Amino acid sequence: MGKRLLLLRHASHAASHQHRFLGSTDIGLAQHGLIEAASIAPLIQEYQPERFFCSPLRRCIETIELISPLHVEINPDLREIDFGRWEGMTFDQIQQSDPDAVRQWAAYDPGFSFPGGERISDFLVRVRQAARSFVSCPEKTVLAVTHAGMIRALICHFLDLDPRQYVLFDIQFASLTILDLFDGKGVLTGLNRRYGKEKI
Repeated sequence: MGKRLLLLRHASHAASHQHRFLGSTDIGLAQHGLIEAASIAPLIQEYQPERFFCSPLRRCIETIELISPLHVEINPDLREIDFGRWEGMTFDQIQQSDPDAVRQWAAYDPGFSFPGGERISDFLVRVRQAARSFVSCPEKTVLAVTHAGMIRALICHFLDLDPRQYVLFDIQFASLTILDLFDGKGVLTGLNRRYGKEKI
């Protein structure tokens, strides 16, 4: 019998941080983000997750606090990639200041490190470790509250796609991604689902 993995991106943070690179930067939710998180709770309840995992960053913790009163396991592997000196910058700012590094990143070479931040290969190790924790737990329906980059990478992992294909997936705030897992491989059965909205 398979397992169902529910991946929830945290709700929105402050507008002043929108369209900026936020990986290790630890910020909380905006007021409308709190509303988003509460509004998706009924959809989460429909799937009746039996186990809850969460990134250690505040924006994820504040999201899950509005969804489930049950025990939540903080998993450091679920944190977003650390963009180093690019944290808080827009893509245009990064492109202007460090075009060579942007080209290396675009190639998604596992040996590339964000300036002063995390190496892609180390991030992918965390992705695999998180995936193993989901597959190995005995519960059949598991929820993880995490970040867009991690969700994209987990989709690629479970669908056996090259990690470079992460750019194919647009993961929206406070949206649910659903993967049905069989023998460690996945079928993508839901993307950007929200309560009361059309399911894709």
